[in-house]
Amino acid sequence: MAATAEKARLRIGIDTGGTFTDVVCVDGLTGNAVVTKVASTPANPAIGLVNGIHAILQQIGASMDEVKGLAHGTTVATNALLQGAIDSLGLIVTGGFRHVLEIARQSVPDGYGNSYFWVKPDRLVPLDLVCEVGGRLNFHGEELRPLEEEDVRVAARLFRSRGIRAVGVCLIHSYANPAHERRVLELLREEYPELMVSISSEVLPEYREYERTVTTLVDVFVKPHVDRYLKSVKQALEKELTGQPFLVMQSNGGVMSAEQVVDKPITTALSGPAAGVLGAAVIADVAGFKNVVTLDAGGTSTDISLIANGIAHLTSAGSVGPFPVRIPMIDIETIGTGGGSIAWVSRDGHLKVGPKSAGADPGPMCYPNGGDQPTITDANLVLGRLPAALIGGGIRLDVERARAGIAALGLRLGTQLSVDELASGIIEIANWNQANCIRQMTIQRGIDPRDFALLSFGGGGPVQSAAVMRLIGMKACIVPPNPGNLAAFGLLAVDWRNDQLLTRVMAEDALDASAVAGIYAKLEASALQRLREDGVEPERTRLVREADIRYLGQSMEIRVTGPAGAIDAPFFAKLIEAFHRTHRSNFGYDYAGQQKVEIVNFSVSGFGAIDRPKLQKLPPGKSLPTPRSHRPIWFDGEIHSTPIYDRAELGPGASFKGPAVVEEFGSTTAVFPGQALRVDDYGIMIITAEH
Repeated sequence: MAATAEKARLRIGIDTGGTFTDVVCVDGLTGNAVVTKVASTPANPAIGLVNGIHAILQQIGASMDEVKGLAHGTTVATNALLQGAIDSLGLIVTGGFRHVLEIARQSVPDGYGNSYFWVKPDRLVPLDLVCEVGGRLNFHGEELRPLEEEDVRVAARLFRSRGIRAVGVCLIHSYANPAHERRVLELLREEYPELMVSISSEVLPEYREYERTVTTLVDVFVKPHVDRYLKSVKQALEKELTGQPFLVMQSNGGVMSAEQVVDKPITTALSGPAAGVLGAAVIADVAGFKNVVTLDAGGTSTDISLIANGIAHLTSAGSVGPFPVRIPMIDIETIGTGGGSIAWVSRDGHLKVGPKSAGADPGPMCYPNGGDQPTITDANLVLGRLPAALIGGGIRLDVERARAGIAALGLRLGTQLSVDELASGIIEIANWNQANCIRQMTIQRGIDPRDFALLSFGGGGPVQSAAVMRLIGMKACIVPPNPGNLAAFGLLAVDWRNDQLLTRVMAEDALDASAVAGIYAKLEASALQRLREDGVEPERTRLVREADIRYLGQSMEIRVTGPAGAIDAPFFAKLIEAFHRTHRSNFGYDYAGQQKVEIVNFSVSGFGAIDRPKLQKLPPGKSLPTPRSHRPIWFDGEIHSTPIYDRAELGPGASFKGPAVVEEFGSTTAVFPGQALRVDDYGIMIITAEH
C-alpha cells in the first residue's frame, strides 16, 4: 500500500495492550489493510501509541497528512482502577445519606455459601471524607429545601486541608433535577479551583443511589489519569495532527472524540475488549455466521462475549473489577486464562491454571529473562504447538527451560506423568476454563452453544480454540486474518456514539404521551448536540430510542428498543410488546396480559456513521497447499508428525485435515485430529469437525 498524491485517505486504529500496541492502517481508496505491533510502554502508554503510528506510516511509506483519522482503544482507565490504589477521593452527599457506600447492596460474591468467609472490601471513600450538605429534592425534581451553600464551602475547605484532589458529588434525586449538583460544582470551583470534580447528574442521571455514587466516584478517580494520558498523546502528535479526528473507543461499542472523553472518562473502561467484539462482528458477517461467541485471549486473560443475529449484546449492569459501574457496555466476561497464566499446585495437591499471570515482565519461562513458573505458553511450546520464536522472530523461545519448569511442577505435584502429559493437562485445564465461561454465557442463559460458532482472536486464542470448540460441540471455529490485531481493526469498524438517559418512572396505565415525547425530544437534542461537537455531518447521524422496563414489583429492568415515529398509543404498545418478548427470551416466560409494566428510564443513543473498512476478496489459492515444514506435535495423547503451514501462503479455497498448525505474525492456529480447515474468499480460516 504505497503513498499516493491522494491525501487523507488512511485510517489508523491503535489498540494498546499490556504487552504490545497493535496498529492497523486501512486505505480508504483500495480497502487494503496493513498491520504491525510495537512494544507497549506501561510507564507512559502514549509513547507506545506514537511509536506505533510512526512505525506503520514508515512501513507503508506515508505521512501524517495522508491520515484521515485515528481511532484508539485504551486501557488507561481500566488499569487505573485495577492496579492503582483508590485513595485521595472525597464524596459529597445529601444530608442523612453519609453511609451510602457502607450500606451498598445485599449481595455476596459467589453466593451465600461464601458469606461466612467474605469480608466487605474497603469503601471507595472513607467515612471521614464523606461530607453531607443540606438541601433536598423529591423524586419529581421539586425542591423541598434549598441547598445549604455554606455546607459546600466547608466541605471544599476540608478537602483542601486533607490534600484531596478528586471529589464525587451525588445528591438524592439529582437525576430528576441537576440544579443542586451544578451549584455544588460552581461552589467547589470557587473555593478549590484545582479540585477534580464529577457530578452524578452528568455521569449517570438515573436512580439507584449506590450505583450512581460508585459510578461517579470511579469516573472522577480515572479522570486525571485519562486527562494526563490524552494530553501527553496530543502533545506528542501536536505538530503532526492537523485537524484529523482523534477518536477513543468507549465500552458501549462506539467512539467519541478525545475532548469529550475527558469529560466522562468512565465510558472508556473496557474499550479495548469492546473494539475486539465489534471487529469480530464484522468478520462473522463476512464469513456468513450470524451467531458467534467471541474469544479474545491475550497474555493475561480471556474475554468472552456473545453476538446473536449479528448484534453484540449490551448491558448496563456491568462492572470493572469490584466496582459496579452502570454505564452501557458490551457484555463481556473475563477470566484469568491467558498465555501467561501460571500453572501451580494448590494446598490440597491439585493442578491449577491461572488466574495469576507472569504478564509481560518477567513473562513465561520460555521468554528471554522469563519468570520461574510454567505458564500456558510454556506448555504449548513443550507440546510443539508454538514455533521457536514469536512475533516474526522478535521473541526467541527456550523450549528446554520450559520443559524443566514443567518437570519441576510435576515433582511438586507428586505425579508420574511425563512432561508432555503434564503440559497437555495444563492446556486441558485452560481449555475447560474457557469452555465453562462460554457455557455460563450461553447454557445458563437458555442459549444452545451448538447453534453458535466460536470466533477466536488475540495472540493466544487460535492455538487452543479448536479444542474448546470441540469440547462444547460448537459449529465451527473462525480465525480472522491477523487475529492478534483484530481489536485494532475493530476500532475502524464502529460509529460515533453517545448515550443520553433520564429516569422517569411511569406505570403502564398512566403513560403520558406528551410528557414522554418531551423527554425523548430533550434526549435526542442532547445526543445530536454531542455529535455536532464531534463534527459529524447531519446526514450521517441517526437516533435510537430505548427504554428500561420492568413488571410492577420487579427490582431490575430490561432495556428494549422503541420504534421511530410519533409518541402515541401504538408506540407504547410496540414498546411494551418488545419488553414481553425480550423478557420471554431472557428468562423463558413473560406476564403479558397478566401483569402491568412500568417504564423506569428513557434513553436515546446518537450514532454518527463512519466509513467502515471493507474486507477485500483475495485471488484463489491452491486447494491443496504445500506445508512449509513438519515437526513432532502432541495431539490427543500422542506425538504426530504435523505439517506446518504459513498463513501467508494459504489463499482462498485452500483446505486440509488435521492435525496441522498454521503460523503467522502475531498468532498460531492449531487444527486437531478429526478436524478440517478451509480458507474462504476473504482469507478467513474456518475449522470444523471432519465429516
